[in-house]
Amino acid sequence: MPLREITDAVTALAAAWARRAFALDLRSLAAFRIAIGSIVAADAVLRCRDVPLMFGGDGMFPLEPLRRYLGDPGAWSLAMLVDAAWCGPAMLALEFAAGLLLAVGCGTRWATIAAWVAVVSVLRRTSPATNAGDSWLTCLLFWGMFLPLGATWSWDRRRGGDRGGVLSAASTALVLQIAVVYVAAGLSKCNATWLSGGAVRCAMSVHDHGTPFGEWLFGSGWLSRPLCWGLVAGELLGPLILLLAPAPTVRITVVAGFMLFHAATCLTMSVGLFGYVGLAAWLAILPARAWDRRDVGGAPAAVAAGRLGGVATGACVIAGVLGLISFAHDLGPWRATPLPRRLATLISIPCMHQEWRMFDQVRPQAQWVCGRGELVDGRLVDVLRGGRPLLDGPPEGGFCSLPHHRWHKLFWCLANRGAADVMRQSVVTALARDWNARHGPEHRLVSLDITLARRGYADATLQEVVLASWPPRDAVGGGNLDRLLERGRSDAPSDGR
Repeated sequence: MPLREITDAVTALAAAWARRAFALDLRSLAAFRIAIGSIVAADAVLRCRDVPLMFGGDGMFPLEPLRRYLGDPGAWSLAMLVDAAWCGPAMLALEFAAGLLLAVGCGTRWATIAAWVAVVSVLRRTSPATNAGDSWLTCLLFWGMFLPLGATWSWDRRRGGDRGGVLSAASTALVLQIAVVYVAAGLSKCNATWLSGGAVRCAMSVHDHGTPFGEWLFGSGWLSRPLCWGLVAGELLGPLILLLAPAPTVRITVVAGFMLFHAATCLTMSVGLFGYVGLAAWLAILPARAWDRRDVGGAPAAVAAGRLGGVATGACVIAGVLGLISFAHDLGPWRATPLPRRLATLISIPCMHQEWRMFDQVRPQAQWVCGRGELVDGRLVDVLRGGRPLLDGPPEGGFCSLPHHRWHKLFWCLANRGAADVMRQSVVTALARDWNARHGPEHRLVSLDITLARRGYADATLQEVVLASWPPRDAVGGGNLDRLLERGRSDAPSDGR
């Protein structure tokens, strides 16, 4: 066979594979748009619960400490342009409006851009309380700006919509974005913590990331070992099967499997938006056969609505390369070495950095956080749990007894040394100020300690660390030892004299 014919045959096979692997059906993109827009709008509504504490200039995240915490000039946010009380609520209003317009498909392209800008701005304004699901949401919205999300089932096309699909740099990037999330998670779990089979049981505890239902379901431990191995295998093999064998039936099976995984995550784990964003992401991957049983090809034909200009294609390629650099850096043996500052800034501008190493280490321990508040009458209450009487041991419900998941993530963040140090004093001061503003003089706080406790499952050794204290003892947080000694004397049993 002549070389040219061999080359043409290989090229044709590669093109057919690319169409099956990376072409997205317009109806799947419409379902993705509706789901992701609904998540954005719901996120804005839910964040309204914390506007004074998380968005106010005198709240937990004042702008100057927050900028030091972010530590990168590329970490832009419209919500950080001015230190005004109206800025946070205005950004949440933009997020809600953009999410609603995106869900109904009205002015879809501009609604997607506005949603991305608003979500990135809100995410960075509340960065210490942000998790992997938020970062994933921003990346999906970024690729959505270059996709024909409103080509069908939308207000924009209410008199009829396009049929077929799209194959472009943006559709390729979206598919790869979804795949690498699981490959990264699977690779980070290839360690003794997971391969020994105990990680799921520990992670499902309410003193880690579990819900009461998750703790009940996996508390016995007999499911933990096979589930650990199954999760690692599924996260590594599922995306590879999706890309290498993209036949319609196989693709539908992989999508269904991962959507069931995310539905289970929503029920058994307290991880914020991650499960819901995952459900929305996989809708975009559904092949044409999922919507039209008469389809036999599985790969939709590209349509004019999906073609990108040179500038848009270049933006997708550049952002994709930056995302892959972040992925390789965080998972490689060189992750302890920071990226060059300019390169890190370039990655921050399109918000391509993600928490790739999700649940890589799950330690066999229970851990909990308390807000040990002393009132003027001498009573001790847990400020983080609405003023419940302070318990000596772990609080009932663990992290699930906090107001919601963002508080859970915040205190996990504050437990880390380094950048989080600059936020601790502002967090505890804002909590004390908020309590005293909402309670009368007879219930005012005179002191507040945010404490993190850890107790190992094997040796039951208890370690307690004071993360932050109010009023502060000195500029560097000194005096915590004195406070612990005072607490020990006050808690000591009386000898009757």
